[in-house]
Amino acid sequence: MGQLEEVVRCCEILPGSLEDYPFGEAAAVYKVVGKMFAIFGPQDDPPRVSVKLPPEEGVALRAQYPGRVLPGYHLNKRHWNTVLLDGTLDDGEVFDLVRQSYDIVVAMLPARSRPGPVPGP
Repeated sequence: MGQLEEVVRCCEILPGSLEDYPFGEAAAVYKVVGKMFAIFGPQDDPPRVSVKLPPEEGVALRAQYPGRVLPGYHLNKRHWNTVLLDGTLDDGEVFDLVRQSYDIVVAMLPARSRPGPVPGP
């Protein structure tokens, strides 16, 4: 199984996660309670995922992985970052970014709307 499939599987196991295609078949979007936390460009070469991160972390990742972590494509570039799934960042690092994006989105939801606890590693 490739990195794209592993990262998609990571999204699918998060509580309340739903796959959607609001931008057409070219972009798979994972949402929790209607809010996006991951956007995949599976047809890109290499495939990529966009995630929401604290601005300072996004800047640091872009500096650490130039050309592999980019400002979010067609997204708010202050908060969204696009990670190329070419193996530069290993699966664990990408899973952590997806999980962090999910946690940021869940934290902004009203308490009554939040899904149950996230499964451990």
